[in-house]
Amino acid sequence: MNLLHKIALTMIPGVGDILGKKLVSACGSAEAVFTEKKGVLLKVEHIGKQLANSIIENRSKALELAAREIEFINKYKITALFYTDEQYPYRLRECIDGPLMIYFKGDADLNHPKIISIVGTRRATQYGKDFCEKFIEDLKDMDVLIISGLAYGIDTCAHKSSLENGLNTIAVLAHSLDRIYPPLNKTLAERMLNQGGLLADYPSGTKPDKENFPSRNRIIAGLSDAVVVIESGMKGGALITAKIANSYNRDVFAVPGNIGNYFSEGCNFLIKTNQASLLQSVEDIGYLMGWTQNVKKQAVQRKLMIELTPDQEKIMAVIQENGEASIDRICEVTNINISLVANALLNLEFEGLIKTLPGKIYKLI
Repeated sequence: MNLLHKIALTMIPGVGDILGKKLVSACGSAEAVFTEKKGVLLKVEHIGKQLANSIIENRSKALELAAREIEFINKYKITALFYTDEQYPYRLRECIDGPLMIYFKGDADLNHPKIISIVGTRRATQYGKDFCEKFIEDLKDMDVLIISGLAYGIDTCAHKSSLENGLNTIAVLAHSLDRIYPPLNKTLAERMLNQGGLLADYPSGTKPDKENFPSRNRIIAGLSDAVVVIESGMKGGALITAKIANSYNRDVFAVPGNIGNYFSEGCNFLIKTNQASLLQSVEDIGYLMGWTQNVKKQAVQRKLMIELTPDQEKIMAVIQENGEASIDRICEVTNINISLVANALLNLEFEGLIKTLPGKIYKLI
């Protein structure tokens, strides 16, 4: 498949990321989508006569737009990656709605072994900024790649702290790479090109429209092993990102705050409803992600003669079946409410019977 047809596929009206992948699968390549007859297109799931006609009618225009886009990416030395390309982030490829095409400018490894996304409110308090700075400073010995969204507040703090501590950091943009939003972060973005980079799934000329930001958040979640929420109200992009991350089976961590504080409500809610693990220090994420070997572990020796509750016995049986199991699998087999399962798993870990692996996987010790 050549780059022209890959980009052109994203330019056809009505063809989104999910449907585009189905078209490639059915036709055999992006290039074939531009030559197949209507009858073949109609056999693709969710493509009716109207959309099939639209695809055929817009093929030539899409190829013209793609040719212009190739001129743009060549001029500004941008890397364009299709979801089937080897260099395309494998974590993002796992996501059903991961973008067909991403555009990247920078020097970071998009398949870095350890990636954390940090998100939070645009109106960060000093408490949130202080935690973010200390957290990233403590991460520098782990060689972690930091992802965020270049917005004001926590995003900006995460990017700046990463640069100051020698960590690569990538901003996922809600617009194309021919502009920077907010404009005041232009200097910061330029610094990141030599220590991380800028990434978007939008072609040149795309403005930072309001509806682009929730869509951008799926990339922030999908690129990472874990998402860290530092300060958030009950509404906003940070909680959207956390929800998406959970749907992708990514680990989510939240920093607790004072009860009644508006900017702590979202984090406290995530922790309270078992949608995020409580994060107090870098040791928490290092241990739970399996990135540190010398963290103090309590009760790591399997205890004998422990009396298990009926729910714990069911959960242990599921884990013992294959030596490990995801929380979703445990809930499915045991038919126990997820909040009760999460609480039981925590107690079993305290007892030294199981340990948590990345992706909310639980394994016998």
